[in-house]
Amino acid sequence: MQQQGDARPRSAVSTGVGLVGLAGLAAFYGAVRLWRLDSPWVPLAGLAACALPMLLWSLLVDRVHRNPSTGIDWSAAPRPWGEAIDISLVKLAGLWATWGLIASFYALGRWYWSGDYLYAMDVLRIALLPLLALSVPYVVWLDRRLVEPRDGAWAFGTWLLTAGRGADAALRQKIAEHMRSWAIKGFFTAFMLSALRGNWAAATGVSPAAMAADPVALADGLVALMFLIDVSMGTVGYLFTMRPLDSHIRSGNPFVAGWTAALICYPPFILMNAGGPLDYQQHQLGWARALSDHPLLQPLWAFALIALTGAYAWATVAFGLRFSNLTHRGILTHGPYRFTKHPAYVSKNLFWWMATVPMLTTSGDWRDGLHNSCLLAVISGVYFWRAKTEERHLMPDSAYRAYADWMARHGPLAKLWQAVRPARSKAMQPAE
Repeated sequence: MQQQGDARPRSAVSTGVGLVGLAGLAAFYGAVRLWRLDSPWVPLAGLAACALPMLLWSLLVDRVHRNPSTGIDWSAAPRPWGEAIDISLVKLAGLWATWGLIASFYALGRWYWSGDYLYAMDVLRIALLPLLALSVPYVVWLDRRLVEPRDGAWAFGTWLLTAGRGADAALRQKIAEHMRSWAIKGFFTAFMLSALRGNWAAATGVSPAAMAADPVALADGLVALMFLIDVSMGTVGYLFTMRPLDSHIRSGNPFVAGWTAALICYPPFILMNAGGPLDYQQHQLGWARALSDHPLLQPLWAFALIALTGAYAWATVAFGLRFSNLTHRGILTHGPYRFTKHPAYVSKNLFWWMATVPMLTTSGDWRDGLHNSCLLAVISGVYFWRAKTEERHLMPDSAYRAYADWMARHGPLAKLWQAVRPARSKAMQPAE
């Protein structure tokens, strides 16, 4: 029983913001199915349907723009135009140069110009000119109200305009943090956009009649829908990293281990794809075929997979506007984060084990099953590594330390250990 005065630390994100985003996406998904909409713009319209309710809830209900963590002082008189513009011009130079570096990375990485990434490149190419135009009034307006407008973009602009002369340690530190944050945003935004169209096709491709008649089709359809929720909510998170929404990046993970553990899980660096060194699906039988002769177990297995994917999507929905890899954008303590610090990693890895059943193979050779099981165990180890690097990044924040301490007392694993420890201690006592 939770002790009085030992309440769960307050979450940086409300429950409502994620729920209204989910409701908006669900309504749009229903319209797409009802009217059989099929257009390259459907995934982007889905993002708008998801994002708009979250923006309105955040500003009108949660009033996040008033949070001190935004760095905006609404009570003070705005900074004079002349002073703000001097800062803003330097900041815009740094910001546009950063976008130029990201565009150069896209141009040099040829994987961005084939397959699903073509869709992401088309979207970003069309969005470039409007972003350039809108960035000017946005930056000037924000700089008039920020307590400290000289941020990482300003530091990078200063370094560029002075050719690096007089750059002290503080300026270099701001530039490094700025580069980390935008490298994360540039890399993962392109990846999320590339996955959107395929997710929409999968989530709308299974017929309701087939889902009602077959547990395998039901699992396939609902799992695809959960992944659509995850990718849509996650993409909105990458797009809306803005101080007035209090969803800006506080810091990017500064540890090489953190970047390594994350990047090997995503293309083009991914190690788990077909033919990769951690390909655990060779001669895979899969859960549907493995349980095809078990009419009672197969539906139960299907519902377990649906539940795990639902937990995975729930972990993303809980972020609201703040989902992002390798960043600190506020500490979450609500939703599935009441039960574990890493609900997405736990549910994702359990899903993989149950979906692939790695010991069972089409070859029938136990060595293939052992090979797949060992590789999947390594992948689970990679996600454990990712979790630890994320905790190392967040631990300097007192809010995260309070949350971690609370979880150590009240998390399910902690409670299980507290229940087991007395029995274990009693069993180890010598007999009288």
